[in-house]
Amino acid sequence: MSHKLLLLTNNNQHYRQLLASKKLPNLTILDDKHDPQQSVQHADIWLADPHLAVPYLTPPIQATTNRTQLKWLQSTYSGVDALMPPQLKHDYTLTNIRGVFGPLISEYVFGYLLSHYRHHALYQQQQVRQQWQPKSFSSLQGLNMLILGTGSIAQHIASTARHFGMMATGLNRRGSVVEPFNQLDSIDNIATHLPAADVVVSVLPNTVQTTHLLNNTTLALLKSTAMLFNIGRGNAIELGALQHELTQCPQRQAILDVFDQEPLATEHPLWRLPNVIITPHIAAPSSPDQVVDIFSQNYLLWQQSLPLHFVVDPNQGY
Repeated sequence: MSHKLLLLTNNNQHYRQLLASKKLPNLTILDDKHDPQQSVQHADIWLADPHLAVPYLTPPIQATTNRTQLKWLQSTYSGVDALMPPQLKHDYTLTNIRGVFGPLISEYVFGYLLSHYRHHALYQQQQVRQQWQPKSFSSLQGLNMLILGTGSIAQHIASTARHFGMMATGLNRRGSVVEPFNQLDSIDNIATHLPAADVVVSVLPNTVQTTHLLNNTTLALLKSTAMLFNIGRGNAIELGALQHELTQCPQRQAILDVFDQEPLATEHPLWRLPNVIITPHIAAPSSPDQVVDIFSQNYLLWQQSLPLHFVVDPNQGY
């Protein structure tokens, strides 16, 4: 059976070239040189940046044009928050990108961890002053890392933590056993684990249940020397509460890569706090090559009417 593919990305030409090299059978890539709305009505498969697909999935447009033929949408991102609002069309299979971010995010987390615990910034400052002044440091060995979420990214972080001799605790919705954590528990028991955590890493998805999980009450439970990473979704942290806790306890550190609204407003006080590091959502970007590899594997499954990899449950949001 033949299929028609619509590209809705910020780099359609590159994706077109990569897809052509795959020589996928019975797949026609529709022309995107003009208004994509014309192609929307004919494509049964979309390869899309989620926010670029949203305008073509809204009821007003659906009501004024022929209904789309969309059966499967392959997101180019891991996060598909933009496609989750209930007013959008959801009568298609949605898959995202997974399995490629664990190593990159581990590099991000442990790069900042080692820099902090080994006083890299301090020694760089001392070098400028030609100052030879050793400072005692803490090893990562024996530290407690609390990871909010236990998916593939969290598992990779936990594995790296154990390599450094850390204790890795994972929290998920059910408290079910997942390797390679030292212990697992339900996210409902987060207040039990926060006081013992030296490092907290949130890789949570954007759901109603995760919104402001880290708030005035829970953030106040953190150790005075705790490091907090948010590399999942911005909704997990109440920024006002975080700002308050970091101001009250300057020894605490926050490394933030994601926010509810991106970019973070220039007037937000977090920009100016010395114990905060803000990065522009760069912890683990997916590359077009990786996206096309995953799409190609899924397409061959789709051709055979087999289950696809990385299907998103619209009721869960991930």
